Amino acid sequence: MGIPLRVLLVEDSEDDALLVVRELRRAGYDPIYERVDSAPATEAVLDCHTWDLVLGDYNMPHYSGTAALQRLREHGLGRVSSVTLAKALPGTAT
Repeated sequence: MGIPLRVLLVEDSEDDALLVVRELRRAGYDPIYERVDSAPATEAVLDCHTWDLVLGDYNMPHYSGTAALQRLREHGLGRVSSVTLAKALPGTAT
């Protein structure tokens, strides 16, 4: 078992979210995660859990990491230790 880590993934692609989870596991963590891709979904999980880490897709078709960050700020970041927004990996479509 790795180091427990509660991760909120703001991501529209399930495949991309699973890649992130895989890399966290390879790094020695045991991620407990939720994936959200809309404001209502974000609202729902903010009231249910506390998060150690928030990783967000910078630009999604109907939502964005920056919009999720704004919701986190309005809700109160609580004990979130890191919020990271990513645009795109080199060689991928944006």
